[in-house]
Amino acid sequence: MDSNDSKDQKTSSGSIAILLCTMNGARFLPAQLASFEAQDFTDWCLFASDDGSEDGTVVLLDEFQKKHGAHRVSIRRGPRRGYVANFMSLICDLALNSDYYALSDQDDVWMAHKLSRARAFLMSAPADLPGLYCSRVRLIDVQGVEIGLAPLFRKAPHFQHALVQNIAGGHTMVFNEKARSILIKAGPDVDAAVHDWWIYQAITAVGGRVIYDPVPTVDYRIHGGNQIGAKRARVRHSQMLLNRFKHWNDLNTRALERIQSSMSEENKEIFDRFCRSRRSRLLPRIYWLLRSGIYREPKLENLHLMLAAFIGKI
Repeated sequence: MDSNDSKDQKTSSGSIAILLCTMNGARFLPAQLASFEAQDFTDWCLFASDDGSEDGTVVLLDEFQKKHGAHRVSIRRGPRRGYVANFMSLICDLALNSDYYALSDQDDVWMAHKLSRARAFLMSAPADLPGLYCSRVRLIDVQGVEIGLAPLFRKAPHFQHALVQNIAGGHTMVFNEKARSILIKAGPDVDAAVHDWWIYQAITAVGGRVIYDPVPTVDYRIHGGNQIGAKRARVRHSQMLLNRFKHWNDLNTRALERIQSSMSEENKEIFDRFCRSRRSRLLPRIYWLLRSGIYREPKLENLHLMLAAFIGKI
């Protein structure tokens, strides 16, 4: 295994660094690694951060590195503080230097067009803006059999939406260096609810461009061991209206305060109104919530949001 003290690595123009976080993922990791190799865009390198696996995960990563070379596959030890800290440690690692960065879970399977499609969208966006690509996913079971599609979001991504709902699955995310610089500003120790929601919030907050692709690019595996997705799938609206949703917002608002100076003026106002709503009694709470313009999608989700506000759980 490589040490964390790796030298700066720079790939060629338009290339992509895959940031893979692992933890006891040996069961499904081979399929994910094989899907990297099957990409129709081949100018990628892999940075894997293992967070203390006790199964064969590290052996699989070592074998993959031997196959492709240490110049293309780098392996390091994670901080062992959970998946959010592991992803943020990779994102904020200044030894990494690429044009685009793609986040990867250990148990999914990427479609062959995943990187090329994301890269094409990002290259068409203004180069001076933080850019974030994400997509819809296809759901598969433990055996890899398709079981459906994730919900399709139709409204354009916006900070008013990102504050209270995430459409950007981390396993579909690809972002540019401008976006990464915002995340680095917040720091690897940022204590957000989940890393992908935080990234969606951060990039929209500073006026970056978020591209939501309705075409699936990832087979997202649903199983009992999912670190993030399976837990989300078990969250019902009644649970969200309890302390979990409020706690998530506590974490996310504190994290956003780290980049508040970089927010657009409009989003500073939205953020201030949202925070006022969360601090206020019932009538002012509803007033500032409406003034903030925040929303969830679809419309039924907005009703749940208003109910959460009414009982003081935002």
